[in-house]
Amino acid sequence: MKTKLFFICMLLLFSTVYSQKRAFEIEDLYKLKYISDPRLSYDSKTIAFTLTSYNLKEGKSNSDIYLIDAKNLIRKQLTFFKGSDFQPSFSPDGKQLAFISTRSGKPQIYLLPTDGGEAKQATFLSTGVSDILWSPNGKHIAFTTSVFPECGDDDDCNKKNNESMENGVVQAHMADELLYRHWTEYSDGRRSHIFILDVESGKVKGITPGDFESPIFSLGGPINYSFSPDSKELCFVSNRDKSTTVSRATTTNADLWIVPIEGGNAQNISTSNKAWDGSPKYSPDGKFIAYRKQLIPGYESDLFRLALFDRSNSKSIIISEGFDNWINDFEWSSDSKSIYFNCEEKGATPIYKINIASKKITKILDAQAIDAFTLSNDQEFIYLIRRSTGEPNALYRYRLSLKKVERMTFDNLEIENTVDIRPAESRWIESKDGVEIQYFIVKPHNFDPSKKYPVVLNVHGGPQSQWMDAFRGDWQVYPGKGYVVVFPNPRGSTGYGQKFTAEISKDWGGKVFDDLMAVMDEVEKLSYVDKNRIGAMGWSYGGYMMNWFQGHTKRFKCLASMMGVYDLRSKYGATEELWFPEWDLGGEPWSSDLYEKWSPSNYVKNFSTPTLIITGGRDYRVSYTQSLQYFTALQKMKVPSRLIVFKNDGHWPNFVKSMPSYYNAHLDWFHKYLGGEPAPWDMTKMVRNQIFE
Repeated sequence: MKTKLFFICMLLLFSTVYSQKRAFEIEDLYKLKYISDPRLSYDSKTIAFTLTSYNLKEGKSNSDIYLIDAKNLIRKQLTFFKGSDFQPSFSPDGKQLAFISTRSGKPQIYLLPTDGGEAKQATFLSTGVSDILWSPNGKHIAFTTSVFPECGDDDDCNKKNNESMENGVVQAHMADELLYRHWTEYSDGRRSHIFILDVESGKVKGITPGDFESPIFSLGGPINYSFSPDSKELCFVSNRDKSTTVSRATTTNADLWIVPIEGGNAQNISTSNKAWDGSPKYSPDGKFIAYRKQLIPGYESDLFRLALFDRSNSKSIIISEGFDNWINDFEWSSDSKSIYFNCEEKGATPIYKINIASKKITKILDAQAIDAFTLSNDQEFIYLIRRSTGEPNALYRYRLSLKKVERMTFDNLEIENTVDIRPAESRWIESKDGVEIQYFIVKPHNFDPSKKYPVVLNVHGGPQSQWMDAFRGDWQVYPGKGYVVVFPNPRGSTGYGQKFTAEISKDWGGKVFDDLMAVMDEVEKLSYVDKNRIGAMGWSYGGYMMNWFQGHTKRFKCLASMMGVYDLRSKYGATEELWFPEWDLGGEPWSSDLYEKWSPSNYVKNFSTPTLIITGGRDYRVSYTQSLQYFTALQKMKVPSRLIVFKNDGHWPNFVKSMPSYYNAHLDWFHKYLGGEPAPWDMTKMVRNQIFE
């Protein structure tokens, strides 16, 4: 009885303290500090990481490098540059820390003694650098830069060409083949190549010459090259498939290539697989190269499997056979007997372990969203960056023998203690065809179950991706202003088996629409939901679904479509990675009727729901012209609508310069049509004062 009374008292105390916290504001998102790039020293005693902070008023960010003792948690700040220092990496002997900095303009490699001293600039390339990697013998650092293939290692040549474009001498872009632009940039003949820095002499040389992307572009995930343990060769990823008639824009056939560090011809070691191979990592004993592998050519959302290339017989095998979720990052154990990996699984990214000999897979840790991890040499600790909806990211350590997670950094503790950062609830419902769908709910600040609240449904993009139980601005800004936020994982989402993911392809407005309607049917039954005040928002494919909603349902009082697809035929002609629509929509617009079947532009006569439209002027994935067409149709149909174009942004608005306006625009729109709390800033004044610059 006493124990029960104690817990009741503690619950009441917690509720009182919790309710005293103030509501989350847009400004709070930029008071938080964000940790990334955890790198463990070779002796597993020290962790280097990047800590990023933001200045909302100035629209600027600052990133510095920190060290933390893995045992006693004593930490120190290593760099103090008012700009960007990031991607720290220990030399194998632990005496130097390499990192990338913008202190000289373009990103360059700097070397800093770990026992104290000043950072020394090690590269001076006009094209800048990215993705640094030490060779195991400590003599070289590999990195990536974009060059003109005809220039090779000649930086004067690359500098001259780049300066001509950047200084406005060239007023036009020219292309002779597809994939001439990507995300936010025109290639103008440049290719990503791997270079090697000789640490002692400072000399730099390219080792992947030719008119190819080497390594290929990768949106997150492991870097696409790796040194052999003896430092004699580098395995990298390149797409050199010349079998297709429309070149790089229509094939996903990336392969693993091996090139000697001292120079020589590259050798393709994965020619038999016509789909994607990537993310190579040598085993510490040098016997294998582990990598991620897909099996279906042209399908970028095929299952990411884990495979091994046996260097003794040049044969490859898949070792994760039967594991039905996407494998993301992975790391070898120091004894080469196992591989640890994280994956996408039911709104989380847990860590698993696979035994190389037996192929047995065991779940090690489930801790919501694990953004990055690294393993100690003795396999006693996993160091990880994790977050949940109600917790900003921080560095943690997991002791495997005790199965205990401990937090190591507390940079956001003051905000966590004073601001109501809302947690998420996980729920499941059955869709129209009986398939179970998971969705998450975030309740508003000072939630009172006896009251009725407006609701915002948020549909994710990808479309092959997943909403996670993970901290992000959407899940806090809107609940802070009195909204219930619902974020579902319908058909097409990852983390529920590959069949579930694949069911969206060639069915863009079908089962996924039914899943979303089933979620909202259930949400409307909740006692605290005002079913007369429900809106929806979405980004990329989520924006497409808003546009599809516009022609197929009247249940929403307002919509917000960001970077959304409106007309599938014209979208095909303006996007870059053509393998995506050709797989997901069954071919080209002239060979597949799915472009007509699933195009929101064919249902203009049904349009009636007030809509906010946001796009980026440099979005080459979903061209801003899609939003212009949509806005024109809404205006012609006399539907209340607003168009915002972030002229310097791509598929994602700049986090500190544009996203505050993005959140404010949504709050302004939702307040007008759903009756939540008003936006903190006047949108008209913001535009007139050129806040978007």
